[in-house]
Amino acid sequence: MDSIFGYFGALFIGLIIGLLGGGGSILTVPLLVYLLAYNPVVATAYSLFVVGSSSLIGAIQKYKNGNVAIKTGLAFSFPSFIAVYASRRFLVPAIPDKLFTTQNFIFTKDILIMVFFAIIMLIASISMIKKRKRNLKSLHYKQPYYKTFLQGLAIGIITGLIGAGGGFLYVPALVLWANLPMKKAVGTSLVIVSFNSLIGFTGDMHTLEIDWNFLWLFTSLTIVGVIIGGRLSNFIPNTVLKKGFGYLILLMSFYILLKELYQ
Repeated sequence: MDSIFGYFGALFIGLIIGLLGGGGSILTVPLLVYLLAYNPVVATAYSLFVVGSSSLIGAIQKYKNGNVAIKTGLAFSFPSFIAVYASRRFLVPAIPDKLFTTQNFIFTKDILIMVFFAIIMLIASISMIKKRKRNLKSLHYKQPYYKTFLQGLAIGIITGLIGAGGGFLYVPALVLWANLPMKKAVGTSLVIVSFNSLIGFTGDMHTLEIDWNFLWLFTSLTIVGVIIGGRLSNFIPNTVLKKGFGYLILLMSFYILLKELYQ
């Protein structure tokens, strides 16, 4: 029964990505861990493949509509995919299975990943719920590339650790730091996410045994959801969806923290 809900969840994730241009990927890891019983290391790896593949479809759609800034996307992509690959290839395997113990509690690598993931979800939910005002003073500011490089590295490390695409981090970065309009920021972030996620996943191919049959099926369902969501996005207000989804992942972040720390 859980596996059936898991596959329906894949469709739902795709729908969210198609409707919002991103964001749904943050649900992939909890779904794989809590519904399909994968451990967090495998779940974050599979999530990168699912997110990368579905984001690539979304990026192609956005590119056809002229909503992708290729040069800006490449500027962020280069440091990011280095950081994502290094995180998955070296950093995640290097984390000890047991970090510390107390009388009745063992803080493990799996708990660390899920707690960090929940914190990122909490931050993402607040950014979705809160109304943002664009700073007009930044419109004429061109950021030095070394800052873009460092920002790309930081977001790439976070993406590698949590296995989500990072679109919820890249979109505000592209708007605030690269001065892109929102629609172009969303499209450009999908390009960055697809590159980062798929390259990051290759790091896991060296350290994990991949269940390709499951992964292709799950990813295919997500892509179907992306296509349907893209069609539906013409009829549903984006602001309503974004705020509602923000509250959903806010609740999920608290659920994960409670489940992992008070199990």
